Amino acid sequence: KTQISEIIIDCRWRKSARHNTFNKMSTVYQQNQSFTAPPEISPPEGFVQTIKHHAPHLSKGDRAAQLLWSRGIQNPEKLAGFLNPDRYQPASPFEFGEEMAAAVNRIKQAREKKENVTIWGDFDADGVTSTAVLWDGFRQFFPSSQLSYYIPNRLTESHGLNGPGIERLSQGGTQLIVTCDTGSTNLQEIEYANALGLDIIVTDHHTLLDQRPPVKAIINPRYLPKEHPLFHLSGVAVAYKLIEALYQTIPEVPQQPLEELLDLVAIGLIADLVELSGDCRYLAQLGIKCLRTDFQRPPELRRRPGVGRLLELCHKNGDRPTDISFGIGPRINAISRIHGDASFGVELLTNCQIERCFELAEAAELANSRRKALQKDIAADVAKRIAQLDLSTTEIIVLEDPQWHVGVLGLVAAEVAQKYGRPTILLSTDEQVNPLRMARGSARSVANIDLYELVKTQASLLDRFGGHPFAAGLSLPVENIPLFTEAIDQQLKIRKTGVTQPPSIAADLTATVAELGKDLFRELKLLEPCGIGNPVPKLLIQNCWFENIWNKNIQDLTGQKIRYIKTTFKICDRSKKLGFNGVWWGHYKEDIPSGKCDAVVELDYNYNYNYNNDTYRDNCEVRLIAVRPCLSITGINPQPTNLQILDWRSPEMNAQRQPGEPEDLASLEIIRDCPTSWDDLQVCFQQALRQKKTVAIAFQPPQDISSQDILQQLIGIAKYLSRTGKIASYQQLQTRLGLSNISVKLGLKALSYLGFSITEIHPELETFKIAYNPLERDSERSDIDREASGAIDKFIAAIEEEKFRHEYFYKIPISLLQTTANQS
Repeated sequence: KTQISEIIIDCRWRKSARHNTFNKMSTVYQQNQSFTAPPEISPPEGFVQTIKHHAPHLSKGDRAAQLLWSRGIQNPEKLAGFLNPDRYQPASPFEFGEEMAAAVNRIKQAREKKENVTIWGDFDADGVTSTAVLWDGFRQFFPSSQLSYYIPNRLTESHGLNGPGIERLSQGGTQLIVTCDTGSTNLQEIEYANALGLDIIVTDHHTLLDQRPPVKAIINPRYLPKEHPLFHLSGVAVAYKLIEALYQTIPEVPQQPLEELLDLVAIGLIADLVELSGDCRYLAQLGIKCLRTDFQRPPELRRRPGVGRLLELCHKNGDRPTDISFGIGPRINAISRIHGDASFGVELLTNCQIERCFELAEAAELANSRRKALQKDIAADVAKRIAQLDLSTTEIIVLEDPQWHVGVLGLVAAEVAQKYGRPTILLSTDEQVNPLRMARGSARSVANIDLYELVKTQASLLDRFGGHPFAAGLSLPVENIPLFTEAIDQQLKIRKTGVTQPPSIAADLTATVAELGKDLFRELKLLEPCGIGNPVPKLLIQNCWFENIWNKNIQDLTGQKIRYIKTTFKICDRSKKLGFNGVWWGHYKEDIPSGKCDAVVELDYNYNYNYNNDTYRDNCEVRLIAVRPCLSITGINPQPTNLQILDWRSPEMNAQRQPGEPEDLASLEIIRDCPTSWDDLQVCFQQALRQKKTVAIAFQPPQDISSQDILQQLIGIAKYLSRTGKIASYQQLQTRLGLSNISVKLGLKALSYLGFSITEIHPELETFKIAYNPLERDSERSDIDREASGAIDKFIAAIEEEKFRHEYFYKIPISLLQTTANQS
């Protein structure tokens, strides 16, 4: 008894980060997200043959033809330029007109007068690559002694120009500031710079003000018509166009080819999620080719060893746009999200010293690991807060917290906006970072809601604000948050553009598991690089199921676990005996429903490089985007089943029987045992439907008994069985302890470390005997204690999980049960 008590006292049960059953169940069963079936399109046979002419490596080409035709790529000439950048005619940089000419002339003047020039960048991936492009490009025309760059600190400064920074540059001798990816809306700061005698050239792509800022030149594609091929350029592409204009104006000066900047352009373009059409697509295609070519060189011969090391760390080779969007881009962004200062990101992209580049790349890798953990924690916190809101009364989600790390709020806001179908603004009110009680955060939009215009209506309540229709950053006094939230919600209601349901996921193609693989991937790859306006093709797989489901935390560069989950699985259907590998990032294995499902996936084919033996490994898999239980024969639209459910759980929850309820118990399917999963309920619902019965929910209240008391009960029962020699069954223990079979078996395993031995008597009847032999202390006793402690930990955790689920199902609204039943 003393030994057992000591072990119990030493046990420390820790709630795991995954233990939020309500949120996990909500992901699958309470989502209102619907799947839209792909359109039925049969392009002309001649169109299919044209595609095969441009891509002779394809075995078929019909799937690519369906996608391209549905996305409006139907003209043979347009198709040729879309598939092959060599057949595309890019726009001249001087299509920016007088503004580009003025910018080139002012830079030529600075060169001739040997003025000091500072590049003012931004701290996201587009801003960092923009700064790197101007830095490398200007170094062809200026000595390094005349050049510098300045990037605001993400955690202590905002996007754009600011007065203190301008003053420091003026005192340091700067005479010309060239912005990149920022500056279009900073009227006051520009006027302040002019007062100090500084000239400014703005290169940017963000939303413009009604009046032109007082600058020497402003190069912003938003001055161009929307149909212009340069209209969608990101900040890095605008910076590249300025360098291209300089190369054309002073061709005898540059020593390095202009094309060597294209890898940086591709990184910024794809990371910034701009529409990849026109020159954006052209530049991204060339840049990916440049990126891949440089990576194939030995590290000592690479032009950008820092970029090469980033690719190595994320196990990519630069061949795919996803190598940027899921590899390089997040790591560059993570630098400022975690450290605030993004300046070493520019050094990482432009330095040629291998050791220094490797050091910086590994720092970026660790920052990205830290970012994932923070993002996961804040997302969980936000989910809890939203669960307490009545979303039927608001068109926008605005939340604030002093503990939230401002560097990752944009990422979490994007997740929330997509999940709930509402614009989302998340704010940090940390007074240590913002001592003036100024809240800072990020906003993300959905559907057709112009977030920039919406927030601008409350400019009087804000300190700073900038961005574009889909994403923005802002700051405002903490005391203004309630009024700001109410005002912006009212504005959205007036405009009647609020989205009350999460957006439907539109599938591009229907596929079977047998079709997944290299041949299909080659067809889908013709559409790369994908982005806004040309999204990654989504495949709908109907009537599928999942096997070998497992989730785990990923590890960082040092081997430390990160609180960022990925679930791996095999997706199966009747078209093929073996399943197909897949992954679902940020989700647990419990989020995947059992039984037949409809799933929307993206097909991915990575050519991962093995650095130990200098080889590439093909890794074909799907990325799960959304999944739900099959709702009908077609798998798309749920058909109502009209299953009636009565709530008989307790007198408190239903004091009186409702009129019309059946009195004949034979017509009822009474569920007396509280389920521990939705699958249990689905089985009961299906049975009731087949027998045409009404379901009566008659769960008993959860036991008011602690997990430690249940453990003591189990030990007492085990001692009794040992003393009497009686035979027991798992079913008897389940009934006595109020636990599932799995938990009972964990309890018996824990007993085996406490001196009890369990001998199976009849496997089919699941009966056993228990004997007790007290353990003697010896030199190995400490190891046994640790093993016993671990086994008891697992048993206690299983009890707590069951108690949580029991309480959840006991209190769950009857309306949700009815909705679930009607989808059975």
